Amino acid sequence: MSLADAAIDVTLSHICISGFLQLHSDSDRGDGSVRYVLTGEGAGSLFKIDENSGDIHATKRLDREEKAYYILHAKAVNRATNEALEGQSEFIIKIHDINDNEPRFTRDPYVARAEMSDIGTSVIQVTAMDADDATYGNSARVVYSILEGQPYFSVDPESGLIKTALPGMDREVKENYQVVIQAKDMAGQMGGLSGTTTVSIALSDVNDNPPRFTKTVYEFRVPESTELGSAVGLLCAVDADAGENADMAYRIIGSDGPGVFDVATNRSTQEGVVLLRKPLDFERKRQYSLRVQVENSHIDPRFFSVGPFRDEATVRVAVEDVDEPPVFERASYVMEVKEDAARNAAVGSVSVDPDDKNSLVRYSIDRRTDMDRMFNVHAANGSVFLLRELDREENAWHNISVIATEFNNPRQTSRVPVYIRVLDVNDNAPTFATNYETFVCENAKANQRIQTVSAADPDTPLGGHRFFFSLAQEAAGKANFSVRDNKDNTAWILTRRNSYNSLQKSVYHVPVVISDGEYPMQSSTNTLTVRVCTCDREGNMKLCNAEALAARAGLSTGALVAILLCVIILLMIVVLFAALRRQRKKEPLIISKEDVRDNVVSYNDEGGGEEDTQAFDIGTLRNPEAIEESKQRRDIVPESFYPAPRRPAPPPVRDSNGDVRDFIHQRLHDNDGDPTAPPYDSLATYAYEGAGSVAESLSSLESATTEGEQDYNYLSEWGPRFKKLADMYGGEDSDGDS
Repeated sequence: MSLADAAIDVTLSHICISGFLQLHSDSDRGDGSVRYVLTGEGAGSLFKIDENSGDIHATKRLDREEKAYYILHAKAVNRATNEALEGQSEFIIKIHDINDNEPRFTRDPYVARAEMSDIGTSVIQVTAMDADDATYGNSARVVYSILEGQPYFSVDPESGLIKTALPGMDREVKENYQVVIQAKDMAGQMGGLSGTTTVSIALSDVNDNPPRFTKTVYEFRVPESTELGSAVGLLCAVDADAGENADMAYRIIGSDGPGVFDVATNRSTQEGVVLLRKPLDFERKRQYSLRVQVENSHIDPRFFSVGPFRDEATVRVAVEDVDEPPVFERASYVMEVKEDAARNAAVGSVSVDPDDKNSLVRYSIDRRTDMDRMFNVHAANGSVFLLRELDREENAWHNISVIATEFNNPRQTSRVPVYIRVLDVNDNAPTFATNYETFVCENAKANQRIQTVSAADPDTPLGGHRFFFSLAQEAAGKANFSVRDNKDNTAWILTRRNSYNSLQKSVYHVPVVISDGEYPMQSSTNTLTVRVCTCDREGNMKLCNAEALAARAGLSTGALVAILLCVIILLMIVVLFAALRRQRKKEPLIISKEDVRDNVVSYNDEGGGEEDTQAFDIGTLRNPEAIEESKQRRDIVPESFYPAPRRPAPPPVRDSNGDVRDFIHQRLHDNDGDPTAPPYDSLATYAYEGAGSVAESLSSLESATTEGEQDYNYLSEWGPRFKKLADMYGGEDSDGDS
């Protein structure tokens, strides 16, 4: 090839070529002066040129899939000067494709799901890629075929779409399929390259199978003491489907004990749980029969023709006997009795179902609920009767508890509340609704209303109260007031004359008869107290007398006397308390213990009675007018044997208090001047009667000078109890006489 060519296209095969191209310059005379140079893509690595001859060689295998063509540049230069002899020439080397790549699938393996469907239903499409040149020959033309998976599936040879080949493929028969697909180039001809892939096809479940019980008859045993809500047994049904297509629901479609049992579905295990909803009683019913149905929760309409998607089974439940307390027929009892019922009258009865028909039951009343012992119950038949009379107005309802105890096993007991309503009987007479404070003015006119009265009755008749008011018969002839029944359970009190005088009569008592309309009719006479008061022109009360006020206060004579006695007793207590306090104040002054001047002189000298005239001359102390020679004190040793001079008594003073005052001053002066007297802070007590009495003194103390003239012989006449005194005093007289 001459270098003068502007562009050269060379096509090479997919193999290694040696000397596939030769370049030659017109300037080359074969003397070796010309050198050929090659540049461009792959020059020196993939392609090499002989500098002398211009032959181009490929050094390694060429791969069209890596690079489809190469652009190279060649030129001839002077070997000596390295100058270009001609212009540079460009040529393109294109790689010719051969079938050297097998088809490759985009995924391996493929995963797909299929449902039960008709023939030809698409499942999944597979794709294989061939790296060869699709524009050159059949190297990249791929054809699909199925190697494994027949006769269930087929594949389209051109598109690779896999389809179902059999109708009604059932997941319950075979769920997973492994299908092998081959892709071959060269349009499937001999010598073509091929690749394979695996397609995992799982059949999706459809609800084409109904649930089925594992048994036709289920039998369970349950004690009669089983608590409500407890599980009695489990029902098991199977469904060949999976997932939500196997969800089941259980229900009772028939039972000889409605409402006693129920069936719930355990969603995790798809089992039916038989539950107890009502108490069991072995003595009443020992066996139950149930008809239970199970069905699919989700039904596919496409498979209605395969149905029905349900199943039925029989459940028998046997009740086991348990030693349990007797059960009352009712949870509670309500009874009624009239309040006038006599003692031992029947009120009602209670009854139980014993645990065993041969076991007797004893009835009793819980006395903590009947503290007043108003009722009793017959121990054998459970009849409730009265023990005491009833009063509805006191207690309208009585709530008691009746206990039932088995004879064979006293520990088995039960109780039931009994509510007894006391029915009303008209046994109370109506009375005034309140205490009325009524007055009439002195200037009242005839037929003037002074009070409106109403009545109250503790009875409660069904039709309501109806009261009748009238004036008592005994007061009708001389009545000063009248009663008008208003026919509405009220009445007016009216005056019957024009004026009243409080001075003549200040209080009137009006007897009002009130009766009810029930059977038997009850009536009572109620007294209305009317005070006569002074009023102004408008009829407002201004003044009422004391008797009327007492009547207004509602106090009887006995109450007033009791109040007065209480006041007198209270005053006496106050006076007594004051006297006691006053007596305490008269006690001798006790000087404080901390006073340094404290000097208490104690004399423990026992006197010799009236015969002792040498100790203390009491007569001198009591009577200042009695003159006697002073004697020295025997209780202390005097410092001087010279007696204090005796001072004459002061003349009596006519003043009522003067003699006492003078007496005190005289004694004080004598003690101050007496050196044998106790210290100044000693306490001296004198009992001075005073002088000036018309009857003079009755005491014998002031008669000291005439003691010997007393006659004590009368003591011997008083009996043996006064013998000692008679010997003491009577003996002196006889001695003196002798």
